[in-house]
Amino acid sequence: MKFEKLNERKVSRDPILGYINIDYKIIWDLLNSKEMQRLRRIHQLGGTFQVFPSAEHSRFTHSLGTYENARRIVEEVKDVKNLLSEEDKVKVMCAALLHDIGHGPFSHAFESIHPVHHEKYSVQIIEKNSEVHQILKRVNPDFPNDVSSIIKKTNENPLLSQIVSSQIDADRMDYLLRDAYFTGTPYGYFDVERILRVMKVTNNIITFKSSGISAIENYVMGRYHMYNQVYYHPTSISYEIIILKFLHRFKELYLNNYKFKQVPSILVPFFINEDLVSNEEHFLLDESTIIHYAKNAMNEDDLILKDLARRLLNRDLFKYKVIDNEEEIEKIKQERIKNGFDPKYYLHQERPVQVVYKKYGRQDMTAINILTPNGEIKELNEVSLVVKALSQSRYTNKGELTVFFPLI
Repeated sequence: MKFEKLNERKVSRDPILGYINIDYKIIWDLLNSKEMQRLRRIHQLGGTFQVFPSAEHSRFTHSLGTYENARRIVEEVKDVKNLLSEEDKVKVMCAALLHDIGHGPFSHAFESIHPVHHEKYSVQIIEKNSEVHQILKRVNPDFPNDVSSIIKKTNENPLLSQIVSSQIDADRMDYLLRDAYFTGTPYGYFDVERILRVMKVTNNIITFKSSGISAIENYVMGRYHMYNQVYYHPTSISYEIIILKFLHRFKELYLNNYKFKQVPSILVPFFINEDLVSNEEHFLLDESTIIHYAKNAMNEDDLILKDLARRLLNRDLFKYKVIDNEEEIEKIKQERIKNGFDPKYYLHQERPVQVVYKKYGRQDMTAINILTPNGEIKELNEVSLVVKALSQSRYTNKGELTVFFPLI
């Protein structure tokens, strides 16, 4: 099967990757679909821009970066290039570009009121009734499902999914560098060029030559520090809690027949459905939608909704405190009740936990597998003392519970 190429390569400048290169018409068409353009209106890091003001980058730019990393892997890493057909290479590039297309507004906060994982929406957009689906279907009727199978990790060739989603993949290699750059924090930097140079395929599993262990350790440590310093920053979490509580109040009022001055019609399908909404309903939802309804909510009669909207728009965030006993939490709760704050909306407990790298079995496809000089495959934990130490512990914000609440 031959894939149509553009008359001239499209090149986009990028502060992380230097250039993003597009040769195939299908990639260019997908990029210009309305579902992909929607990602311009969704921040990559949710509420992190409230802490790191320059973190304004979008899911769109991250998706482009993930695509470019995947393109480099399938076209420039010799072992991968020689193993895959042109069709499989294009499938991987499409899956990488589309892997986050189902994301809702403000990172994962929206999933708290509509408990459907964004990956399910990504799959639905690829497989059914969308511009993306129609573009993929032009190749052949089965091509959309072939692309979605890479995201679902059900493709008959597991190597394709490893490129897009594993412990060291096109996705992670973009967001760590991109997030570090736009937050102004150097913790996430690592040598991506070196990692690509030592990438191999052994027994249809991605492996890395042992000579590149230092670069891989740097990658894992970068991920650890980014979770520590950026992704779990308590002020960022506080902003997303405000969004979460605001949306929960909106949903509760709607389900209890509150008479809105302006009904949040775009949100209604997500309030009343526990399962997937239609692609068209999903397309209308982005972060500008939430901000628009927050502005409208300032004129509502419900005092809780009105106050949460004000906090969201004016960055009047909850304070936070690390607490290690239930008595102190109860004291904070009673003080808020005494001052008219409903703890359902004005008290929140969070204990962030992220397994930065866990131990896998040898030749597990999701692991980082190291190819030793004698040809043996070893899991990263077996050859790196640094990663072994990390995998035996979990970063949990000093191992303590953080409580968020308004000042009184």
